[in-house]
This record gives sequence, C-alpha cells and structure tokens, in this order.
Amino acid sequence: MVVSQSSAVKTCDLLAGGKWVSSKATEFSNVYNPSTGELIAKVPMCKADEVDMVVQEAQKAFPAWNDTPIVERTRVMYRFKGLFEKHFDDIARSVSREHGKTFAEAKASASRGIEVVEFALGIPSLIMGECMENIATNVDCETMRHPLGVCAGITPFNFPAMVPLWMYPIAITCGNTFVLKPSEKVPLTSMLIGELLEEAGLPPGVFNIVHGGKDAVDGLLTHPLVKAISFVGSTGIAKYIYEVGSKHGKRVQAAGGAKNHIIIMPDADMDLTVQALQSSAFGCAGERCMAGSLAVPVGEAAEELMPRLVESTAKMKVGRTDGDVAPDMGPVISADHLKKVRSLIDLGVKEGAELALDGRDLKVADAPNGYFLGPTIFDKAKADMSVVKEEIFGPVLSVVRVETIEDAIKLGQECPYGNGAVIYTNSGKTARQFKRYFNAGMIGINVGVPAPMAWFPFTGWNASFYGDLHIQGREGIQFYTQQKMTMTRWFDSKSSGKFQDPIWKSKNTTK
Repeated sequence: MVVSQSSAVKTCDLLAGGKWVSSKATEFSNVYNPSTGELIAKVPMCKADEVDMVVQEAQKAFPAWNDTPIVERTRVMYRFKGLFEKHFDDIARSVSREHGKTFAEAKASASRGIEVVEFALGIPSLIMGECMENIATNVDCETMRHPLGVCAGITPFNFPAMVPLWMYPIAITCGNTFVLKPSEKVPLTSMLIGELLEEAGLPPGVFNIVHGGKDAVDGLLTHPLVKAISFVGSTGIAKYIYEVGSKHGKRVQAAGGAKNHIIIMPDADMDLTVQALQSSAFGCAGERCMAGSLAVPVGEAAEELMPRLVESTAKMKVGRTDGDVAPDMGPVISADHLKKVRSLIDLGVKEGAELALDGRDLKVADAPNGYFLGPTIFDKAKADMSVVKEEIFGPVLSVVRVETIEDAIKLGQECPYGNGAVIYTNSGKTARQFKRYFNAGMIGINVGVPAPMAWFPFTGWNASFYGDLHIQGREGIQFYTQQKMTMTRWFDSKSSGKFQDPIWKSKNTTK
C-alpha cells in the first residue's frame, strides 16, 4: 500500500501515469483520526505545476483508452468491483479511521458507492445512440456518444469512498480519463481504491490522483486539457467551482449544501418517525448534505413527537469508531469543525431557540482528544434564526413548529437550498400535495434520507446545485459524453449522382 494503516505517519503520494510519485510540495496538511486526534498522515499541497503534470499523464492515456472497446472498459470495471468487494472491510475501516464514521456507516456508504460501479457495468447498453433510416430520400441519420477527454473530480471529506465513486466509474467506463482531487482531510481511502483500480488492470494514466487545497482546485478549473469538473461540497465553493470552471469552458456539475426539511404530520406513525428522524439527523454525526437537519411537526404532531424524540436521542451512545465497541455516533471531522458547530449552537441559544437536548458537554472517557459532540436538539426555533437558515453540518437538529401543511410548504419555499425534503404521513392526499409543491429536488415519503440509488440522478435544486446535468444515473452518462450526429447518403457511382430504382423494385413492377 502507498499509505499504510500502521501507526507511523506517512506522506501521501500522487498517482500519475500509473506511478506513485512523491510530491515536490513544500507545504503539507495534516490528516487526523477524529476519534483520537492522532496524526495519521500528511498531504502535500500541490501547486499548478504538479496539477499540470498529472493532467498531462491523463491526456496521454486518453487516445488509447478512448479506442479501447467499451466491452473491454467494462470488464476492467467488473474486475474492480470484485476487488472492491474482496477488500470491502479494509475500505470501510479506512473510512472510519480518517473520517470518524461508525463501521456500520462506513460499510453502508461503501455499499452505495459500489452501486455506481454496478450501474457503470450497464453503460454499453445505456450509451447507445439512435438511428433512423430514410429520414430524407435515401438519407440515414444516427447519433453516437463520445467521451470528452480528461475529466476531474473534487470531492468532500464526509464520504471518502462513496462520493468519488459517484464520478469516476461512469467517467472511465464512458471512455474518459480521470483526475481525482480528494479532500485533504480524507485522502487515504481514495489512494487505497486507486491501488485496486491498478490491480484490476486499468491502464496507466486512466485514473490519477492529485492532492492539495485551493491551488490544486484552481489548477484543475483553469487547465485547458480538463474538459469536465464534478464537485460535491459546500454551496459557496460549489458556486465558485461552477463560475470559474464554466468561465474556462468546462462542463461543471457542482453539488452544494442543504437544509433538508422533515415534515411530520399528526397522522404519522410516531415510533417509526422518531427512529427515522434520529437516524437522518444524527447519522454520520450530521455531516452529510442529505441530513434531515430541520424537523417541521405540523399541528398537534409536535406534542407527541418531541418527548419521544428527546428521550430516544438522549440514549444514543457516542464514542470512538476505531475500536471494538460500536457506538451509535462518532466524532465530527476536525477540531476546527467541532469549534464551528459549537459556536452555531451557542448562537442558536443566544437567538432564543429552546435547547431541548444539549450535546456540548459530552465527554468520551477513552478518547479525551477526540472531536466529539453529543446529539443536540433545538425546539421552537423560528424561521429567521441561524440554526434554521444555515447548514450546520453537525449533529444538530432544529425543530420549527407550524400549524398546517401549507405553512410547512411555505417554509420550504423560503429556503435558499433545495436538496431533499421528507414527509411522514399516512395521508395520500397530503403526501401528493407535498411531493408536488415542496421546493426541493429529492423527495421522500416516509423515507428518512431520500438519496437516490445509482440508477437515478442526485437532483439537487436552487443553491444546492450548480450546473445542468446532475451526478449519477443517465444524466451522469450524458455529462461525461458528447453526442455526434451523422447523416449519410450514398450515390450510385454509375448514375452521375442520380438514384435509380432498386433492382427488386424494377423486377416486380406490374404492367
């Protein structure tokens, strides 16, 4: 392995042209185990020259990979799937170690990632063009999809395996080469997977890794050989990626942040709702763009919901995720992020939200240096409060009580984001009204986290997405390919450009 799982602190290498290369960078970022605060690796902050070197290697590999039959490209991905499954627990442990997810959460996220590989195995049938014979007199027309060239992915810290897997299996199987810039907070899992792609027989230069921060990102956004950029992260950065990448002539799909609403109607099954709401709000320590961070009980639903929710959530076990005992929730990603989330909780108290469950004083006895925060619940929050408007990206749930479903829908219309929204109800009429009018691209009905499986696109709206073609599904194939249309007419060389009746027609003409 390029980066070992041992206790020794390693420096991450770049993957360029099939070789693991030591960076010449002079600045490095630290990678910590969030459960313990232990330094586990160092990541080079690459500049534009090293970005260029990696992109050039990807460009060199593109012509041969483009000419590789799509069935052969798919077979490489099939072998990769087998290796991924063989090393599944190793990948999940890597995710837990560098991000802090529980082992169960890490395995679940890796499973969702491998679904994209399974989707990519069907690309030979999904990428087919269309054909029409005799669209005009003796003229046939057809379309085919062609890869773009070098594509790049810039991925966040919260899903070290899953989010990159949203991108490169589709891009590579479609015939592109790929440069991945993983988050500098969680580079190790991507490097482990890079080794598996090599072992699967992917030719050198088809998949590459460059490390870094803003300089590396800007190097990709402005590089003339990079044709497309895929990004997942915060809204501010997504907007920047879209604007700069588009300015430099690239296709861009940039998924941003969210404030996902969960509507609870009085007729909902409260036991199931509490369980799902707790999982949605506090799973992965709330560090996911599909987290249900805003609960909206309607009418009398609040009186039944809140006591059950607070009582159940208070029993959640929070602890280190790198040991033998499995907690319900792990740490947040870093000391700085812990400080940020705490400050937003403090602000919520100052603005007058009722703190129904306070996780700020949580201590984990066997991990005093870990980045832990207990589940936190605000009740009776108002629409103009920071804890309602801002994406906290931590284990914090805000509750806004409303009187009617129309009030809940109006609250959603006022939200600048638009990733996901969920309703818990047994009324088909109410569910249909919610599905039709709520201002979000991914809707759940009695489903806690409405994140689509690989066969459907991740359809964020508003400030949750910048671009035209979304990540995953058929839109992902469209994003990583471009159509070519061909019209064909063949003349009879003996007819001076004129068409003659076919023989069969002349022989069968009746007198």
